[in-house]
Amino acid sequence: MPDAFDHCAVLVREADRDRYLATLFAPANRRGALFALYAFNSEIARVREQIRQPMAGEIRLQWWRDALGQPGSDDVRSNLVAAALLDAVVRFRIPAASLMAIITAREFDLYDDPMPTLGALEAYGEKTSSALIDMAATILGTGSADLSPAIRHGGIAYGLAGLLRAFPLHASRGQLYVPLEILERHGARPGDVLAGRATAEIRAVLTEMRALARHHFDAYVAAARAVTPQVAPAFLPVSLVPLYLRRLEASRHEPFRLIDVPAWRRQWTMWRAARRM
Repeated sequence: MPDAFDHCAVLVREADRDRYLATLFAPANRRGALFALYAFNSEIARVREQIRQPMAGEIRLQWWRDALGQPGSDDVRSNLVAAALLDAVVRFRIPAASLMAIITAREFDLYDDPMPTLGALEAYGEKTSSALIDMAATILGTGSADLSPAIRHGGIAYGLAGLLRAFPLHASRGQLYVPLEILERHGARPGDVLAGRATAEIRAVLTEMRALARHHFDAYVAAARAVTPQVAPAFLPVSLVPLYLRRLEASRHEPFRLIDVPAWRRQWTMWRAARRM
């Protein structure tokens, strides 16, 4: 179904540039399935942006649960992302339970409840970002290597960097992914975050969050010896974490200003990382 996979590639190129660029390093016969997986993730991740009430988001997420549970229906097959994803699930034996877990984790995004603890934040990162690396590695063929530590720490590091980059956007939408326990430790108030007030306490909180992302990235680097060239494209986005953290550190005095990194710089960073794997 080339039309469905081409559609997924276009969607990922527009919505998830990092993973789009990483997929270009994968063998041609695996790219379609990777684009399908990442397109599914993009569809799930941006549900919050497309709704006004959480119930509408719950309905959209339930549609995807039904699609995975009843893959033969005409309604499902008419959705190009679902059609491509289901083909990839069968071809590469991607566990439907892993996809279901991502959907469940993304329910958090629909509401304005703050992230309560560091443990909850890391679990969120594992169920979303780490799980995606795991499934991408399955598509590429993991062999016998134990990739679990690299998957866990790499996914959490990349997920944290993404949340930190999106911190201003989330604050403007009333969302708070920074754990309350870290805010309390520094005497920062959730109301100041949501109001966009750049207090010294909030800057201290974000400094700790960047240190946490670096900790997981360092743990990933130590475990990355198990990552073979065959599965490297699944991990390449993680190589961008230090670059993102440096940009965030440089703008630490303006925590509510969105920052970006040019696509060429990201591609260059991943190309260098690919050569080392």
